[in-house]
Amino acid sequence: PHLHHGRPVAILAQAAYSSPPHNPHHPRVSSSNKLCVCNCIFATMVRYCAEPKNPSKSCKAMGADLRVHYKNTYETCRAIKGMTLATAKQYLGQVLDKKRCIPFRVYTGCIGKTPQAKEFKVTQGRWPVKSVKVVLGLLQNAESNAEFKKLDTEALTITHIQVNRAQKGRRRTYRAHGRINAYLNSPCHVQMILEEPPEEVEKPDGEAKPKTFTRKQLAKYRLKIGGDK
Repeated sequence: PHLHHGRPVAILAQAAYSSPPHNPHHPRVSSSNKLCVCNCIFATMVRYCAEPKNPSKSCKAMGADLRVHYKNTYETCRAIKGMTLATAKQYLGQVLDKKRCIPFRVYTGCIGKTPQAKEFKVTQGRWPVKSVKVVLGLLQNAESNAEFKKLDTEALTITHIQVNRAQKGRRRTYRAHGRINAYLNSPCHVQMILEEPPEEVEKPDGEAKPKTFTRKQLAKYRLKIGGDK
């Protein structure tokens, strides 16, 4: 066999991939245990940037590495923040029918003007169909989670919604004179939290506290006790 510093190559490979000596205090980890450890690590990485005030009266939905443009999805999610679930679904349906638009407030480069944006007190707006359909799917997922928790879906309000950039997908495009340029896409992560509004509690009818006055107030108004004299 081929020798490497006086040792056969096969022996070197066996030594490189051999496990360390057995220690009774540190048991060996099998391949199945390694897989379970990896699954536990990935399971703990999924977390939200915000937490609801009352977890029992809220539901969540999340989408990771969605194949939609980050900027269009950002403006779409920003437009529905604070709406109720029914209002948001109706609004996005009208956007698909081109009856209303998504206002663009942050990413306004090369965005055309439309009269439909006047209701949002801006001039630029678009109709990002793909982003709207993805957000509608997340709202449907959140509604299903709410029904599973037996929440009132008609009272749910979007209190938190966030869009983050995801890792770009790398492709290539072929240019003139034998050149090659990067051809990347911009996916995104979306997370949302819907909550029921807190129940209104009536103020208890208690005895009115007696009014107190300072010496300066008594001297200013000259309050008299017992008739007009």
